Amino acid sequence: MTQNTDGHTGASPDIVIVGAGPVGLTLANILGLQGVRTLVVDERDSLIDYPRGVGLDDEALRTFQSIGLVEQILPHTVPNQILRFFDANRKLLAEMAPPDARFGWPKRNGFVQPMVDAELLAGLDRFDHVEVRWGHRMENCAETADGVTVTFADRRTPVATRYVVGCDGGRSATRHLMGVSFDGTTSSTRWLVVDCANDPLGHPNSEVGADPRRPYVSISIAHGIRRFEFMIHGHESDEEADSPAFVRRMLAQMVPDPERVDIIRHRVYTHHSRIAGAFRKGRLMIAGDAAHLMPVWQGQGYNSGIRDAANLGWKLAAVVKGQADDALLDTYDIERRKHARAMIDLSTMVGRVISPTNRRVATLRDKVIHAASVVPALKRYVLEMRFKPMPRYEQGAVYHGEPRSASSPTGTLFIQPRVDTRDRQNVLLDDILGPGFSVLCWSNNPCALLGDEVFARWKALGTTFVAVRPMTQLHWRGYDDPDVVIVGDRTGALKAWFDTHTDSVLFLRPDRCIAGACIAQRAAELSASLFKVLHLTWEGGNGASESLLYVSQPTAESSGTVAGSP
Repeated sequence: MTQNTDGHTGASPDIVIVGAGPVGLTLANILGLQGVRTLVVDERDSLIDYPRGVGLDDEALRTFQSIGLVEQILPHTVPNQILRFFDANRKLLAEMAPPDARFGWPKRNGFVQPMVDAELLAGLDRFDHVEVRWGHRMENCAETADGVTVTFADRRTPVATRYVVGCDGGRSATRHLMGVSFDGTTSSTRWLVVDCANDPLGHPNSEVGADPRRPYVSISIAHGIRRFEFMIHGHESDEEADSPAFVRRMLAQMVPDPERVDIIRHRVYTHHSRIAGAFRKGRLMIAGDAAHLMPVWQGQGYNSGIRDAANLGWKLAAVVKGQADDALLDTYDIERRKHARAMIDLSTMVGRVISPTNRRVATLRDKVIHAASVVPALKRYVLEMRFKPMPRYEQGAVYHGEPRSASSPTGTLFIQPRVDTRDRQNVLLDDILGPGFSVLCWSNNPCALLGDEVFARWKALGTTFVAVRPMTQLHWRGYDDPDVVIVGDRTGALKAWFDTHTDSVLFLRPDRCIAGACIAQRAAELSASLFKVLHLTWEGGNGASESLLYVSQPTAESSGTVAGSP
């Protein structure tokens, strides 16, 4: 990777990413691994060095795993973070301590954002075809017949590219240039956030105080950092709340000696619940806070942006490399909008439950929650975070078949247990599947099920073919195929998954979403429908001699070794 503030090196980029925050950097790593020439520009001179987001979920860690950086990021996290909600009398209202890790990682993780962002930036050093330019403020994007010309302030050299992705925050210049709305509301309630080094409490607990006198938050991050948040009342001005005396007075509610607290920074902020009218317009797209803003209560602002990058990255790569038509990019908005909206609504609702300052309303809330907590099913629902909306794509780059089955796994994320192969033990499944498409089936040879022509089309995409077997059959050599990876179901989680579904053949996208699922006999038939909804291109002659435009997967030597690989 080249980092500079002025010069230009190499060929014109295929993609320009505006904004070197976590979403832009994650997207650049995804594109870098796929061999896509990428330029990241940012008007700042360097990364933001103070904590902002404080919670990573399992999906975000899975994405960081997919770009080969999770081992570098984990030292900056606190896994399995428990979050407790208390009433005004310090009586426990609810607790979130989700026990399972179906996607390979804990559901709740505290983290230090500047350090994780720095690892995402350092990850770009693996790629000669990815460049970061600081001090570049984008002024305009002019679409041409086959691309976009990006111009910058201070007479910096314009850049010609194929697509622009704005990851430039809530005040996104890219969104403004697209001319799309940013619909929603901004809460009138303000909060004071105080980040402290040398954690004055020192324990790993995190809590939300639903105290009508002054709701508060106390969150343990990593490396001895703790965040406190306090609601600011209507009669308290921003200037008053920003004063050292006010900050110390708030801290006095939490620690015995507020004068000795090592404050990293403090600021006043408000909560936004907004979503852009469109995530794509022509050759311009937006992701992260540029596309949606949500209150902090579920810690999903950062994670939703990482989901955007994971959804959009493989699609951009497929289009740029000639594997798919431009229409595939339309599915980004189709798929991400509904889930982003659901996260905004959930975060807004939780904020309303936590924040009432009317004592009667708060008392009624507490009684309802305490009554619900004695019902085992409701308690598990909260404890295991089953209320969290999970991506489920009804439309987009997925094929549900007709008639649709309510129990179909299509459009959902596939699980990621630990598995064995014949030469590797106890590895996460995604490290076997690799960075591209995969066809996975239970106790069958996927190549034989697909037939020669359909198999050739999938293989031309760099698809990984996986046959899952019970561990008792892992080393049995019958019906071996050189194009198929044999996977042993080390934990039994894969058999348990197939036990609850009638589908035995899964077509997985690079983001681990199930694009389609069927019984073994219909694998070739389903493939034909998937090629259409994925907008995959097909070049060459006629009949069996045709071949999909082939682009090889990047090697460890050219793009860095994926975490978990030897």
